[in-house]
Amino acid sequence: MSSTRSGQVPRWAQYTTLTLSIAAAAVASYLTFTHYSDPAALACPDTGVVNCTLVTTSSWSVFFGVPVALLGLIWSLVMVGLTLPWSWRTASVAFDRARLAASALGAAAVLYLVYVELFRIGAICLWCTAVHALAVCLFGAVLAAGAAARRDAPVGVRRAPGRLPRPLR
Repeated sequence: MSSTRSGQVPRWAQYTTLTLSIAAAAVASYLTFTHYSDPAALACPDTGVVNCTLVTTSSWSVFFGVPVALLGLIWSLVMVGLTLPWSWRTASVAFDRARLAASALGAAAVLYLVYVELFRIGAICLWCTAVHALAVCLFGAVLAAGAAARRDAPVGVRRAPGRLPRPLR
């Protein structure tokens, strides 16, 4: 398998993924700040089904002693690095694989966290939902960017489903 990418990723994909990553980092920063300062200070209702304070102070808001908000911030900062324009333009497929794996991890975490919010805690947090939506959109944009790069690959490049393009021999 080749260690260099064959197709060019469109500019829209580069800037869309970077914008989504920065937005996720901004919201996750806010959630992390309020976790460490005053969780009740979240600009979100704290009654009924929408209850940010209940979600962000529940036992589910910490994973192995690390706040989930901080894990989200770390993930989003990694995604910012993986979606910078130079990382899209590098010829190494290692960035492509890392970007796809990290964005898939984010989308999988969203499934788990939404389950916890709805069925374990019984409330949702609007700020958390914003990060969830950004993570799912980012995963979709990374997939679309990969598809666009494969579609625009030069003639003579084999495109097997589920595999990165490689030159024909």
